[in-house]
Amino acid sequence: MYISVLDWLDETAKKFPEKPAFFDDKHSVSFSRFQEITKSIGTCLASRIPAGSPVVCMSGRHCDTPAYFLSIVRAGCFYAPIDSTMPDYRLRQMISVVDAKYMLVDRENYEKATQLGFDGEIFIAEDMADTPADEALLSKARENMNEQAPLYVIFTSGSTGVPKGVITSHQSLMCYIDAVSEVLEVDETDVFGGQAPLDYIAAVRDIYLPLYTGASTVIIPKNIFSMPNELFSMLNEYKVTALCWSVAGVSLPAKLNAFSESKPEYLKKVVFSGSVMPGKYLRIWQDALPEVTYINQYGPTEATASCTYHIVDEIADDATVLPIGKPYKHYSVTVITPDGKKADVGETGEICVSGPCLALGYYGNAEKTAQSFVQNPLNSNFRELIYKTGDIGSFDENGVLHFHGRADRQIKHMGHRIELEEIESTAKAIEGVSDCCSLYQKEKELLYLFYTGEADKKAISLYFRANLPAFMSPRKIIPLEELPTLPNGKIDMTTLKSYFK
Repeated sequence: MYISVLDWLDETAKKFPEKPAFFDDKHSVSFSRFQEITKSIGTCLASRIPAGSPVVCMSGRHCDTPAYFLSIVRAGCFYAPIDSTMPDYRLRQMISVVDAKYMLVDRENYEKATQLGFDGEIFIAEDMADTPADEALLSKARENMNEQAPLYVIFTSGSTGVPKGVITSHQSLMCYIDAVSEVLEVDETDVFGGQAPLDYIAAVRDIYLPLYTGASTVIIPKNIFSMPNELFSMLNEYKVTALCWSVAGVSLPAKLNAFSESKPEYLKKVVFSGSVMPGKYLRIWQDALPEVTYINQYGPTEATASCTYHIVDEIADDATVLPIGKPYKHYSVTVITPDGKKADVGETGEICVSGPCLALGYYGNAEKTAQSFVQNPLNSNFRELIYKTGDIGSFDENGVLHFHGRADRQIKHMGHRIELEEIESTAKAIEGVSDCCSLYQKEKELLYLFYTGEADKKAISLYFRANLPAFMSPRKIIPLEELPTLPNGKIDMTTLKSYFK
C-alpha cells in the first residue's frame, strides 16, 4: 500500500535506476540520481526544519526542480512552488499566504530571493545536493506522514486580489495520477513533453506520472513554443509520445500553421485542458496526426487537476464544442440546481465534485474553505464534502457532462440572460478570427469582444447581426495582436478590462 509519493519514487528508482526521469534542453537526471538528490537535500532540510512545515521552492525551468520539490517532501514537509518571473509584489503575497519561514532555491534564484525581503532561512539546493544521506533521520521525518498529509500548495487567483493557496494531500494526488495513467495507458516507454509552468497545477502530470510509471518527461523551454519548427524538432529528438498541455499550448502550433512544414513523429496521445478547445484548431491537429488519441479534460485545482475526461471520437469542425466527459475513477461529479437538488438529464446547474481527490482546502483561509467545500446538499445522512466549482454544466442521457460556462460569466443584459461563452463560440466560427474573449461592462451596459486574427470588425459585426439576437451582438469590437494571458495560459481578464471606456 502506498502511503506517500515517496513510495512511488523509491520503487521506480529501484526498478529503472539508470533510466532518465526528466530531461531539459541541457541535461537529464536518472531515477536513481533523482532519488539521491531528494535524500541529500532532504537530509539537510530535515536536520534544520520541523516536520510538517511549508517550504517555498523557487527554482528554474530545468530537470532538477522536480527533485527539489520532492526533497522538501523527503524532509517530512510540503512545498509551495513559486515562479521567480512573477512580479515581486505577487511573490511576497504567496510567501505571506503560507506564512513561510523557509525557502529552497536554486543558485540562479538566490539573489532574487534575497531581494524579496524574505526574513526566513534560505537554502541553496545545489549546495546540499551531494550531502551524504542520513537514512535514520529521513526515516524519522516520515514517521508521521500518512495519506492525508499535505504534499504541496498551488496558488490560484483570488477574487480579493490575494492569491489562494490550494493545499493538496498525498492521497488526492496519488488518486488522480492513478486515474489519469489508466486512461492514458501510460507505461515506462512513454515520454511526456512538459509545457506547463512547474509551479502550476497542470505540471503535476508531468512530474508525477514518471514517478508512478517509469515514464520520462522533457521540460520544454518556454521560449520554444513560439517557434513551432524548433518545438516539433525537440519533440522528435526526444521521441515524445504524449502531451498534456493547456488549450492555449495546443492551439498555438495550429494558429502558426506549423504542420505545413513538419510534425511530431512519435506522438500517440494529446491531452488538453484549462479552457474550451476551439474546434478549428483541433481539426488541424486531427488532419495532421489522425492516429493520435485526443482527450479533453476538465477540472479545478481544488479537485487535483482534472476530474473528468472525454476521449474525442468525433472529427472536429469550426462549430464543435467538446463535452467534458465522464468522471475519472476516484471522483464523483454531480450537477446541482440553485435550489439544492440534483439536476435532471439536460438540466443545467453547478458542477460539484466529491471524493478522495478533493484538496484539503485553502491554506490559512478557513472562511473561504468553508464557502467552497461544503456538505453535499443531496446527503443528510453523513458527512460528505463537495467542492462547488462555480462552473455550469449538464449531463446528457448517456451520462456525459457538458460545460456551459462560469456561473460568474452569465450576465443579464437588456433584460436577457446571456452566457459570454456563447458570444465567444459564435465569434470563433467567423473566418479570420483566431481567438477571442467577451466581457461585459455592467456600468455602461456594453458588451465587448476582443479578438485576434485578420477578420474585419465590420464583418464580425454583420455576422453577429445575422446569427444572434441584437441584444447579444457586441457593441465594442476590439482587435488585438494577441490576447493577454496569465502565467498558467488563461486569458488575463483584468488587463482586458483596462480597455473599458
